[in-house]
Amino acid sequence: MRIDLSPTSWGRVIAVTVVGTAICIAAAFFVDSYNFPSLSPDALRWAKLTDLLLPLVLGGSFFSFLMYKMRQLAIAQKELSIVAATDSLTAVFNRGAFSMLVEAYLDQARSQTVVNAGALLIVDADHFKTINDRLGHDCGDQALKLIAETIKAQLRGADIVGRIGGEEFAVFLPGADPSQSWLVAEGIRRRIREVEFAPGGRPCPLSVSIGGVAFSGPTTYADMFVTADRHLYKAKSNGRDQVSFETTGPRGLLAGDPATFH
Repeated sequence: MRIDLSPTSWGRVIAVTVVGTAICIAAAFFVDSYNFPSLSPDALRWAKLTDLLLPLVLGGSFFSFLMYKMRQLAIAQKELSIVAATDSLTAVFNRGAFSMLVEAYLDQARSQTVVNAGALLIVDADHFKTINDRLGHDCGDQALKLIAETIKAQLRGADIVGRIGGEEFAVFLPGADPSQSWLVAEGIRRRIREVEFAPGGRPCPLSVSIGGVAFSGPTTYADMFVTADRHLYKAKSNGRDQVSFETTGPRGLLAGDPATFH
């Protein structure tokens, strides 16, 4: 069984306390050992007992308190980093954290440590201003939460979703091939269309338009974003509630020309 020695674990607190206390006890015996030959049997027993108990009590208390406080600090830092990377409303990554994670994957792909393929989707809520104007911003916030939850429910464990604008989300599908990517995009569109949203008992159908690009070979986040955003514009221009998708490779467009599905 592997012991968790991460900064936020109790394993590190216990391990450092035990090791630190043992070192203190060993140091006490080493320093006092020069006096042992001159001590009587009773005095020797008391000296050894003192060398054991004093570091055990003082050293153990010191190290346990120190490591407990360091664990609390590590937990606070971890929670702060999560808050800094998360959109407070929808609980998905914010724009900065999302782009950083995608760029990190692409860097690894260029060094051939991960599969150099995947897809980027931009998901935009249709007629969102109308929802805010007609039902109020609180209902608009509820709609965004519902859209974010529906998107997350369609993703695999390694997929990444972030909120990159007011009513705009981005999804990165590392390692996904074009057919898988399109199925995810279409699945997101269909599920959001089917979701029930009736604030105050007033039905309000939701829909999204999705622009996407699947890549195979070297690319950048900026290039993918421009292509996906262009297809989002196509999906909006063609009537909304649809997916416009492109597949690119090392020599540009591959079989499977830019297509729009609805």
